[in-house]
Amino acid sequence: MSVRTRREPWLLLLPAIVLLALAFITPVAGMLLMSVQSSAGGFTLDNFTRLFTSEYHLQAALRSLRLGVIQTVITLIIAIPLSYVMARAGSKVRSFLLIVVILPLMTSVVVRTFGWVVLMGPSGLLMKIPGAELLVGGTQGFLGTETGVVIAMVQVLLPFAVLSILGVVSGIRPQLEEAARTLGAGFWRTLWHVVLPLAIPGIVAGASLVFVLSVSSFITPRFIGGAQIPVFAQTIYIDATTNLDWSFAAAQAVLLFAGVMLVLATTSRLGKQKV
Repeated sequence: MSVRTRREPWLLLLPAIVLLALAFITPVAGMLLMSVQSSAGGFTLDNFTRLFTSEYHLQAALRSLRLGVIQTVITLIIAIPLSYVMARAGSKVRSFLLIVVILPLMTSVVVRTFGWVVLMGPSGLLMKIPGAELLVGGTQGFLGTETGVVIAMVQVLLPFAVLSILGVVSGIRPQLEEAARTLGAGFWRTLWHVVLPLAIPGIVAGASLVFVLSVSSFITPRFIGGAQIPVFAQTIYIDATTNLDWSFAAAQAVLLFAGVMLVLATTSRLGKQKV
């Protein structure tokens, strides 16, 4: 192989590498440098020390983590059977369900969140559901509660999980299920031992995407939870825009970025495991 032949792939990749460096690597590097920069311009780890000693910020981080796990689990519980139904349904039903799933993505998340604000208010439609007061512990509505944040976020995140899982489930041949049924396996046993193991890559990808979007979400938790339910992205926004403490906000962003990369690295390995 000649030198020119070896260089051609890199020359083709060069525009993408430059774009990636300008759009991603450079801002992240700037954030990393800002997080360890003192007010005098020197190197310091005080921003991280301050972060881990602040009960308010730690509570916000733990809340984001807890809500992210809850939202991911609920989203998968809905997305897995829905994706299976869509994959095995007829073309007309599949197209209809796909439109229903994708349609919310055509609307701004801000508009959808304001719609949830109306529905979750003290006189909103959700409060007219029997037993709704038990979920929120009163009559103030779902606003300012973790329950309200979870409901709104699951609606926002569901399309991402469904589309991730649907692509994998659609590739599972129905003949495999028919073979399992022929050998004596029931419907649920076939799903558990045949469909679900083969769908693990899509489930892992969907769970990763939903969790990452959940813990880094700002708009929906801000409008639905308000000041009563601060999340980590909200504390970063307040420290950067209100308190103008950019170094401290950068330290929080670095911690969030590191956590997201750790989750992605772990789930990537899980998704590649053979079943």
